[in-house]
Amino acid sequence: MPSKTPFSTTLRDPSLLTSSALINGSWIKAGGGASFPVYNPATGELLAELPDLSRQQVAEAISAAKAAQPAWAARTAYERQACLYRLLAEMRRHADDLALILTLENGKPLAESKGEIHYGAGFVEWFAGEAVRTYGHNVPSALPGTRNNVIRQPIGVCGLITPWNFPNAMITRKMAPALAAGCAVVIKAPAETPLSALAMCVLCERAGIPAGVVNCVTVSKGEREAQCGLELCENPLVSKISFTGSTPVGRLLMRQSSSTLQKLSMELGGNAPFIVFEDADVDVAVQSLIASKFRASGQTCVCANRIYVHVSLYERFAQALARRVEELVVGDPLDPQTHLGPLINEAAVAKVARHIQDAVSRGARVLTGGKALHGTFFQPTVLVDVPAGAAVETEETFGPLVPLFSFDNEDAVVASANASDVGLAAYIFTTDVNRLHRVSERLEVGMVAVNTGVVSQPCIPFGGVKASGFGREGGRSGMDEYMSEKLVTIGNLR
Repeated sequence: MPSKTPFSTTLRDPSLLTSSALINGSWIKAGGGASFPVYNPATGELLAELPDLSRQQVAEAISAAKAAQPAWAARTAYERQACLYRLLAEMRRHADDLALILTLENGKPLAESKGEIHYGAGFVEWFAGEAVRTYGHNVPSALPGTRNNVIRQPIGVCGLITPWNFPNAMITRKMAPALAAGCAVVIKAPAETPLSALAMCVLCERAGIPAGVVNCVTVSKGEREAQCGLELCENPLVSKISFTGSTPVGRLLMRQSSSTLQKLSMELGGNAPFIVFEDADVDVAVQSLIASKFRASGQTCVCANRIYVHVSLYERFAQALARRVEELVVGDPLDPQTHLGPLINEAAVAKVARHIQDAVSRGARVLTGGKALHGTFFQPTVLVDVPAGAAVETEETFGPLVPLFSFDNEDAVVASANASDVGLAAYIFTTDVNRLHRVSERLEVGMVAVNTGVVSQPCIPFGGVKASGFGREGGRSGMDEYMSEKLVTIGNLR
């Protein structure tokens, strides 16, 4: 059984909390006893010491997945579906504990964490349904007397590399379709937030998923993490890598996996434009911006990062936004009154401060906020009169900072929105039906939200273009990432 950590007594089911990695059904420590700490970003409290696995132990996890793969793939789709539905039931039964673990290691408010668990469970539910819908098809033959059948099969062992900002949802969004398709997985848990990943592994065991089908390795930042990535990319037993993280790391993983020609899917950095046209409903736009920008204290890849407001609405929008932002409560993530928790670390605080300083030095004004608080907390901030070319426009902030830019015509704002090497999400606000279609088609992004600040659901594809990566997660296309097509051409049988 997994070992318990000091705050396990605050959970209804303390056995969900483990400080061991999972390989082939065994909860293990690192060779030589190497470990790394996990801290609560809100308090600095030590939550757990996790095993810092070696590259050899990562290879053992891959070998375990490879050995377990054939039997899991041979199960009927209905059997795999039943396992996923049992996992869904376990998630719902332990939702409060999963949310508490997430808040303690990530820092997002407990209400947000509960929402993430519900969101993550949605992926398990969706892909459980998709497990029995992995249809092939027949193709009319060009050769008399032959038939062409196309079947879909699991791609094989999958390495899943997940980020710290959504410790539960990013795992379920990758693991659920992989399991539904018949793949075994090796999860590389984020060093900042590994406890949520391990809790999900506990629930996988309870759901009856066989040993070796789900493995989870834990490594510290730095050299051990680099070695883990190398092993996942260079090990010929791994058929696919799914990665969510920064664009530079995505490029590195692509180079490292070139020798094995693994199938890749990558959800990388974003720099989402948020465009408010002159005919927009200002109240809807402000409310949507609050929802998009300040979720997880602005630490999401799809949060609004560049806010373009038509000159005719600029002052009204800025004042309405500032009033709403000043109502946001920064504080203890466990307090139900809190809207924003801490940033993940001091480097995140420094980046927000640098972006503010750069913009102000170029002529921008701080309308509200603008200051770092104790620890890694930061005031939600609105900047106005931000000039084009400021760092906050060209770089993803990943923090609670809202820069307002003005524009006066559609072509100009679309050009500004597209002037980025990334293209994950965009938001537009208009009541003109022709404009919403026209601008949506012109924006160089993978996802467009119109008159809403929410762009992701389990039932729809999620992903970007340009340097935001390739491949899709969620929706029907989410299963395609974990399957391969095989043609069976059949001649006359005599």
